[in-house]
Amino acid sequence: MLHSFLTAVDDFIWGPPLLALLMGTGLYLTIRLGLLQVIRLPLALKLVFFPPKHDGKEGDVSSFAALCTALSATIGTGNIVGVATAVKLGGPGAIFWMWIAAFLGMATKYAEGLLAVRYRQKDANGQMSGGPMYYLEKGLGSKFLAGAFALFGIGVALFGIGTFPQVNAIADAAQLTFDVPKWATGLILAVLVALITVGGIQSISRISTKIVPFMALVYITSCLGVMYLHAEQLPEVISQILNAAFTSTAATGGFAGATMMLALQAGVARGVFSNESGLGSAPIAAAAAKTNSCVEQGLVCMTGTFFDTILICTMTGITLVLTGAWQSEVAGTAMTNLAFTQGIGSQLGFYLVNIGLLFFAFTTIIGWNYYGERCTEYLLGVKAIKGYRWVFVLLVAAGATLHLDLIWIIADIVNGLMAIPNLIGLIGLRHVIAAETFAYFSAKDIDTGSAETEATM
Repeated sequence: MLHSFLTAVDDFIWGPPLLALLMGTGLYLTIRLGLLQVIRLPLALKLVFFPPKHDGKEGDVSSFAALCTALSATIGTGNIVGVATAVKLGGPGAIFWMWIAAFLGMATKYAEGLLAVRYRQKDANGQMSGGPMYYLEKGLGSKFLAGAFALFGIGVALFGIGTFPQVNAIADAAQLTFDVPKWATGLILAVLVALITVGGIQSISRISTKIVPFMALVYITSCLGVMYLHAEQLPEVISQILNAAFTSTAATGGFAGATMMLALQAGVARGVFSNESGLGSAPIAAAAAKTNSCVEQGLVCMTGTFFDTILICTMTGITLVLTGAWQSEVAGTAMTNLAFTQGIGSQLGFYLVNIGLLFFAFTTIIGWNYYGERCTEYLLGVKAIKGYRWVFVLLVAAGATLHLDLIWIIADIVNGLMAIPNLIGLIGLRHVIAAETFAYFSAKDIDTGSAETEATM
């Protein structure tokens, strides 16, 4: 009964209106900003890998640390379990719609990062606070939407992406790989999360900058290994993905079949779950960055979606289709496990997936702890943060034993509710986004032109 009710709520929230709002906002920003996610991507990557000095700039952590914190919250079960779920529901065509959602989502993520720095402020403890709740209140002038976002943000942190799906995935991986009981995994995770999150953004960002780049590189290399071993099948797989995006996929093996609409819905929903573009979470971390330029931080934020979905989710998706694992009877982590064990060998593939999942999901937990903390601070003040942390830790301990299907449904519902006020804010502040962007690049082009003139004189 509960499962049916929650499924109906989930289907309603993630129906055509929200999908249209997500894709439409990204499409509008893509056009309004002149394909910024393509033209300015080289500059964005330069800011990530060769960042300017941040000495004397306002903020709590470096731009790279803020990006890693955001990536720690996005690169998680969505990249391994979420992609498998999308392909299981919508077939190979879901991967194409993930790409489209990510491409448009890069413009959305840029706008979120820009507004986060533009409207951030210091809290009572002297730490930077920012994100949708601040640009909804200070920019759009709506305390109601700001409060709604913060409330839904706490819901996502406590009952959605931040706890249950990640903890459940870690518990499954630990049991499969090391035969650790689920209750023990929950207890160990709770202790680790408590120890790390006491230090706030400084501690979380230190952990994130060490784990995220290393594990992402290991996982991408593993996927490339599968592709190399099955290189002759790659053209056929790409063709299959493109064809399935616009046609119905027939039932085959353990796959029940899917329509184009189901592929689109599964791809967009799981894509957003993975990269969080439009959700409004990443700008909470972006607001902590040491920077004086909201545009530059927006560009850095934009690369998060590129790394998360265009690179890592694509790798997972192609591996699933390439090995035929998507047609099997299994789902979720088991499907990705099957893909890697068939692709590069049973033992090596098995350990790569499960150890990767352990690290990805853990960093997502600590990243979302910070997001929920900032939302709590906005609603209730800094004194409420300690109580929030205790509740978060207790839910982490309990999350290891919950049923997976129900977890994904709850996560989807609170994600959708969180996205709605944020997307309204992005649309309402579109002129601010455009003005800041054009002013920055106009000044940059003038400076570049002056430097080139001086060099030729």
